[in-house]
Amino acid sequence: MPPEQPHGPDQPLDRIARIQAEWAHEWPDVDVTPQGVIGRLHRLGALLTEEVCLVYRRYGLSEGEFDVLAALRRAGDPFERAPGELAAHTMVTTGAMTKRIDRLERDGLVTRRRAAEDGRGRVVALTPAGRELIDDAFSEHMANERRLLDTLGPDEAAHLESLLTSWLARVEPPHSA
Repeated sequence: MPPEQPHGPDQPLDRIARIQAEWAHEWPDVDVTPQGVIGRLHRLGALLTEEVCLVYRRYGLSEGEFDVLAALRRAGDPFERAPGELAAHTMVTTGAMTKRIDRLERDGLVTRRRAAEDGRGRVVALTPAGRELIDDAFSEHMANERRLLDTLGPDEAAHLESLLTSWLARVEPPHSA
């Protein structure tokens, strides 16, 4: 028996419901209801990523480069962090971070220098051009996210945020928060 659609029987089956129905028909003794949530979250994540990346591309940035510039901007004046700290604030490896920093430095958006307190360490800092770019891009990014979230009502958005926060706290390892 196909799973019930969350939006009612009058609506056509969405992509996930069709997949669930096929599995339910082919393998009726397997509970496919988790696909209703996981599949829709996966699909929604892909669609949202496409939408937010449109803004990044308008500024000549990849998602990862935007993330690095945003982490530097969030650091506050003088808008700098060590590469390892940047990796921790963006949840990427230091190897991937190096590639991102190389490109951003080549484009004049960040600089690298030796750390004053430890000559062996390095520090990455926003340039004035990098700060201007991330300020403009971030403003547009927030407006874009607002547009996407406004497809839900305020109560729906608050409820969804609460559910996702609770679920993420149960699934995500404590050290990655």
